Amino acid sequence: MNKKKHCNRLSALGLALLVGFIFPTLPAQAQGTIDLDRLVNQTRTETGMKHGTLSVCVYNISAGKTVYTSQADLSVTPASLQKLFTTGVGFDRLGSGFRFQTRLFVRGDTDRDGVLHGNIYIVGGGDPLLGSYRYRQTSIDSLFDGWTQALRKKGIRRVDGRICFNTSVFDDSPLHDSWQWGDVGNYYGAGVSGLNFHENMYFVYFNAGRKLGFPASTVGTKPKNLDLRGTCEVTTGAENSGDQVVIYGSPTSKERLYRGTVPMGKQNFAVRGALPEPARTCADMFASHLRTNGIGISSSSVQVYSTPDSLRSVLDYYSPDYYTIAQYTNLTSNNIYAESIFKYLGYKQHGSGSYENGSRAVMDYFKEKGLDVGGVRVVDGSGLSRLNRTTASFLCRYLAMMSKEDYYDDFIHSLAKVGESGTARNMLPTLPLGITVRVKTGTMDGVKAYAGYIQARNGDLLCYAIVSNNHDCSSKAVGDKLNKILLKIATLY
Repeated sequence: MNKKKHCNRLSALGLALLVGFIFPTLPAQAQGTIDLDRLVNQTRTETGMKHGTLSVCVYNISAGKTVYTSQADLSVTPASLQKLFTTGVGFDRLGSGFRFQTRLFVRGDTDRDGVLHGNIYIVGGGDPLLGSYRYRQTSIDSLFDGWTQALRKKGIRRVDGRICFNTSVFDDSPLHDSWQWGDVGNYYGAGVSGLNFHENMYFVYFNAGRKLGFPASTVGTKPKNLDLRGTCEVTTGAENSGDQVVIYGSPTSKERLYRGTVPMGKQNFAVRGALPEPARTCADMFASHLRTNGIGISSSSVQVYSTPDSLRSVLDYYSPDYYTIAQYTNLTSNNIYAESIFKYLGYKQHGSGSYENGSRAVMDYFKEKGLDVGGVRVVDGSGLSRLNRTTASFLCRYLAMMSKEDYYDDFIHSLAKVGESGTARNMLPTLPLGITVRVKTGTMDGVKAYAGYIQARNGDLLCYAIVSNNHDCSSKAVGDKLNKILLKIATLY
């Protein structure tokens, strides 16, 4: 062998050993954190992101330490991540087995002919599933059939009076003042009542026009016979363009304005809107159901703000359990469920179901658990308000604390499992085997956010929060960017 080449090889080997001694190879986890930081910083410079805020925090619950932060103490708008707070506090204060209660009473005497000379009283308890179409047992027909049978068992064949409804478990402000006008006529901005009904929403059906841009027409609503007056300014959009209809209208008005587009070629295309006066609708539709089923009732329905003495109980109706409601709240990001829980927490803790008392109940819980609430503001239960504030670091501290609670298993199973559940089904299609990611997402104009838990390949449990505010790119574009960050976090260990 050439002596010069041999010496060069020895020198190279010596240099490599020396470099390895002075600069040892980084552990895989440390290198992963460096790669994560590089990705986060690169994402901030990309098109549509550089004028916004990107906050990231990762906490290793098993090791009891924060493993990554980037702008994690900035106060940001969480959108539907707010539901993590609402449902989590609900598990603590109400319990997984809690059920909302709606009570049916009568007042007055029933004569030998089965005529009730008095009124029926429906006393709401904030149940968000009362008359819901999602479950057979909560559907309008099942609900009213049960109530009608209960009246028959009391010997009532006719009512010489009216149906009175009481919503006083919650205040008379179904919407938060900070909600946007473009939201509140749509199903997701319906608000809540002490007597919710049919998830406080209705379906309106459209037929598209024959050509692109032609007027569409409304062809009906469901539930049937609603007292609504709609003005249709909807036109025909491109095929497969989806529901682009915005509904405008206040919660107490029967007037609705429909704007936007429905896809070309669609007939009986369903769009969901906010139901005005759901409590009154419940009472009126129950009166109609009674008449259809042979129990006459003479007068129109009326709201009462207190219940008189001498009421006779007819039926106590209970919702599905809280676990079912909380799970559906988080998996589908249902706003009315979240706001019903939120106001009920205010009622339970402070005697009145209002946004102010719901906020007090949640903030009291944080402080009771010793969480520093700097940068945190709780305004509503769903995240629909842009006045809500949190930080990525607070989200991680909150999720880490929740992992130590007895109800943690119920709480974590209310979060979507990436690759399997709901909108998380296609988030990380390349997620390696041996890793489980649970996520709650939050989305509104200028907001995209993820938070949840990761079971890592090495067995460690992590929690994380990734929140983007004020980006200029589309929701899908920012979602693709956050998916890359989430995948990098999931493969740290």
